[in-house]
Amino acid sequence: MVDWKRGARRVLYPAYERRVVRRMPDNLPKHVGVMLDGNRRWAKAVGRDTAHGHRAGAANIEPLLTWCEEIGIEVVTLWLLSTDNLHRPAKELEQLLEIIEDAVDSLADQRRWRLNPVGALDLLPDRTAARLKTAAEATADVDGMIVNVAVGYGGRREIADAVRSLLQEHAAKGTSLEELAQIIDVEHISDHLYTKGQPDPDLVIRTSGEQRLGGFLLWQSAKSEFYFCEAYWPDFRRVDFLRAIRAYALRERRHGA
Repeated sequence: MVDWKRGARRVLYPAYERRVVRRMPDNLPKHVGVMLDGNRRWAKAVGRDTAHGHRAGAANIEPLLTWCEEIGIEVVTLWLLSTDNLHRPAKELEQLLEIIEDAVDSLADQRRWRLNPVGALDLLPDRTAARLKTAAEATADVDGMIVNVAVGYGGRREIADAVRSLLQEHAAKGTSLEELAQIIDVEHISDHLYTKGQPDPDLVIRTSGEQRLGGFLLWQSAKSEFYFCEAYWPDFRRVDFLRAIRAYALRERRHGA
């Protein structure tokens, strides 16, 4: 019975996906943020160790980027490792960082996308930070979709880093705190975020059934739409992605008007 169901899905899902694409409205997102959640729970559900779950999750990144590319998305932000994740057991963290490093190297080698590390790289091991920076340098001239790789990322940390950078910039100019307090506005802080110069995310997707941001793009997602998917990240399929995009496209975005 299980094999029969799998066979039916292989036949029916491609046809369903084509129908969803044909009926997709025109107002598609330009920037999509994705919280790749559920690798460990997926591994437990299939009776494997945590590292196997992280490897399965890493293997699903390239398909996601391909789906985004197919419909013309310009920026994708992938949350691969939070600042909280840095407190996981040393063995698990070491394996996870190595899997992330290999995944980012693989994406860079393809030279299809422009990789941009976002996060507190100073909190990462030197090896991990160096490989992320190397991937960014290797794809800096690629004329393709921007892929923000969020490793060692926390939304509160990003805002604190932005304020720190702003203060340092004005201190170098000789601006007093009183003068800065008179002129500071939202755009001043936005210009110092990890994603400076990029559009804010139109849509944020979180897998695994959790319905919370957990600190992802706190500043940038003020006007984002959110889509929560029950599937664990390794099981996230193209049809799930298309449903998220369709749900976004069908929403009336008033932005408080």
